[in-house]
Amino acid sequence: MSPLHRAIAECRLCADHLAAGPRSVVRFAPTARLVIIGQAPGSRVHESGIPWDDPSGERLREWTGLSPDCFYDPARVALVPMGFCYPGKGPSGDLPPRPECAPQWHHQIMAVLPSPRLTLLVGSYAQDYYLPAARRQSLTERVRAHADFTPDFLPLPHPSWRSTGWMKRNPWFETEVLPVLRERVAMAV
Repeated sequence: MSPLHRAIAECRLCADHLAAGPRSVVRFAPTARLVIIGQAPGSRVHESGIPWDDPSGERLREWTGLSPDCFYDPARVALVPMGFCYPGKGPSGDLPPRPECAPQWHHQIMAVLPSPRLTLLVGSYAQDYYLPAARRQSLTERVRAHADFTPDFLPLPHPSWRSTGWMKRNPWFETEVLPVLRERVAMAV
């Protein structure tokens, strides 16, 4: 375990705000040329300690074309959520990622990863943080304009069950974005 991994595992920065307690769920190695930045672990991921260990993860692996072996190989794929710990339940689903986490840790993780690299920005929290100039655009507009963010970033919707309706309203995602996503992911890993 690197000193950075150890510091993240021992982090208690927002412990007072986490009903389930802190449990950082993040994976990376200095060789990972693909970074997937999501939202925050859900309750199932908090329990297992395995990132994307839920139906959203299954859908994301399907979208990317990555096998579980490749997806979970930190030497190839860094899995770095905006908030490393489960934020708890809110009135209409999980609470948003804790705001302290990304400013505290992301720059340190990105500093050890190789460049160039491909970063998938999964959902609006990651996109708002990493694409501040595009904040006025909706998630749909950012995903549709994915070519504007190359070569470093590729914005995606969150692959939760809610994306099923979004994909029906935006059929171009499957025909235009997924082939590009799979091609760029294959080149990165």
